[in-house]
Amino acid sequence: MKKELLITGMSCQHCVASIEKTVGELAGVTKIKINLKKGKAKVKFDDSQQSLTAITSAIEGLGFQTEVI
Repeated sequence: MKKELLITGMSCQHCVASIEKTVGELAGVTKIKINLKKGKAKVKFDDSQQSLTAITSAIEGLGFQTEVI
C-alpha cells in the first residue's frame, strides 16, 4: 500500500532523517521518502503487517503533525 502524508513541523534534514529512521524501522514499511520543501512524505508499506495509524502515531511521537493526503 502507498500513502502520501502531509507532515508539519519539519525544519531541517535532521527532522527528515529522524522520521525516515523511525518509520523505516517499523515492521512492514518498505520505503519512506520525504520532501522537506513540500512537507510531504510518501510511505510504502505492507498493510497486513503495519497500519497507517501506527505510522502516523510514530511520526507524531517525534513531535510532528501528520495528515493523510
